[in-house]
Amino acid sequence: MNAEASIRASHAHAKINLALHVTGQRADGYHTIESLAVFTRFGDRIETELADSDGFSVSGKYASAVPVDDNNLVVRARDALRREAGPQHAPAVAIRLEKNLPVASGVGGGSSDAAAVLRALVQTWGLDVGDAELARIGLSLGADVPMCLAAKPLIARGIGDELTLVPGFPALGLVLVNPGTAVSTADVFEALGRRDNAGLPPLPRNLDFHSIRNWLEITRNDLEPAARAIQPAIGKALSVLNKAGAGFARMSGSGATCFGLFETGNVAKRAAVDIRGRHPDWFVAATRSVTSEVDAHGQD
Repeated sequence: MNAEASIRASHAHAKINLALHVTGQRADGYHTIESLAVFTRFGDRIETELADSDGFSVSGKYASAVPVDDNNLVVRARDALRREAGPQHAPAVAIRLEKNLPVASGVGGGSSDAAAVLRALVQTWGLDVGDAELARIGLSLGADVPMCLAAKPLIARGIGDELTLVPGFPALGLVLVNPGTAVSTADVFEALGRRDNAGLPPLPRNLDFHSIRNWLEITRNDLEPAARAIQPAIGKALSVLNKAGAGFARMSGSGATCFGLFETGNVAKRAAVDIRGRHPDWFVAATRSVTSEVDAHGQD
């Protein structure tokens, strides 16, 4: 086998919470949610390769903000899968992360990186691990990891671990904008005014750009008001998206990344060029969400 063939690559898609309702808080402190999430073609990239000793390196625009020790979910994911498989089945491996997504930005970057590493290492190590077992390992790393392993349009309930895939969900044109600010998820949840909100309304029967946009108008991101109070730049990002012609704009996750919904990918690209020209220091990316029919490698 040549060197290139031994390298396993895996996409770490950005996770966008199109709607996020906080429905309660458990006795252990975890919040319960209902969220419609999609995953974008734009994101980070993971490569794994057998090596003489374990290694982890980071490149890309946001590499400087990423820890390379066991505080990183990538390293913890490698170690968790190795414990599950047994050291004899999980030899030393070099992991390379291309970090294209801002850190602590509400798009599940760290969780998606961990999911991508789990998928890549299953191939690198030749493991017989099913989706359910991988999701269980992922949940031990964080509540968002199982949905990032699925990486298809889905509704997440519970603490984010009860997943229902949404069939027939189309690709959406999206522009992602982050004004260069990180927001602490813990701080946002701490600042919530109410934790027992109503769940999501039923999805429309026919899923297209217009029906999804209309449905989003009657949903919420319950974390957005608290995050905007902590970081007012989120409001500016939303205003910029609306001025650029977004059919709908909202904050994703706990912020500060916001998304704008556009009818086509080309319209999204033009809007991103306009926003980038006005705010060259911001993170701005035009992308499309993956459809329900996407395969395990992120292609549809």
